[in-house]
Amino acid sequence: MNSDIATALAALVCYGLGDFIYKRAASAGIAAEHFLMGQAWFFCPAAIAYAWITGTLSFERSAWWGGLAGLLLLVGFFNYVQSLRLGAVSIIAPAFRLNFLVTAVLAIGWLGEPLTTAKTIGFGLALIAGWLLLGEAQGGKRDGAAADPAAARRSLVQVIVATLAMGAANFSHKLGLVGGATPETLLAAQAIVFCGLVTAMSVAMNGTIALPAGVGMHSAQAAVVLIAAFLFLLHSMRRGDASVVVPIAQMGFGVAAVLGVVFFKEALTGRKVAGLCAAGVALLVLAVG
Repeated sequence: MNSDIATALAALVCYGLGDFIYKRAASAGIAAEHFLMGQAWFFCPAAIAYAWITGTLSFERSAWWGGLAGLLLLVGFFNYVQSLRLGAVSIIAPAFRLNFLVTAVLAIGWLGEPLTTAKTIGFGLALIAGWLLLGEAQGGKRDGAAADPAAARRSLVQVIVATLAMGAANFSHKLGLVGGATPETLLAAQAIVFCGLVTAMSVAMNGTIALPAGVGMHSAQAAVVLIAAFLFLLHSMRRGDASVVVPIAQMGFGVAAVLGVVFFKEALTGRKVAGLCAAGVALLVLAVG
């Protein structure tokens, strides 16, 4: 197995665990800005310390792409956490992880990565999977989701915004890697921008910098798995095509979906199964294409 594929698979597991932690925090009623600020407070110093200890911290011009990724990730994760408060993790997480389509299209169009027949088929299957999963969120009684149609529509809009922002953030990281930045430097730059912006946003929204009780446990767990996920993904993108390794990493939705069904008792409907299968096949086709 190629090293870039192996690290992408490791990122897959970590992202899936992160999605589950996000849903658990949302189910506990933790506000998105509080959760993300707590996560950033753990994530930022840990990312900088890791880069410094490993001797890979080097802020050059290309590191600014990591800062842009931090801004896009704030938009993405804030909307993602908000959507999880109204939608089921086994639907929202798979839809969110289809952000690889954005990254792949940008990598092919901007960086000239090859567009093969297999990739074209994979993109089509992924769009079908997104339609099936998001259609599930809009119809009938949903597992763990609000019954209010307006709330369901709001959750849908939020996850679409989150998906677009996350895909653009991954592509921003790829541009930084192409420019010569190390994965650890990009992660540190991302963390600095994200931490500063999310802290300012939380203070503006709540009038205080203090975190409510119980937030730290969820935020710390999310920070640990996401540091690992980002490092695995960045190292895989450094060696491989973004239109291949990013789709593999985003397959973590399967981990989150299974955990959501097991621990949150979310219903396993025929449409949901079809959507998960279509997304899984799409990612496999893209990986070999």
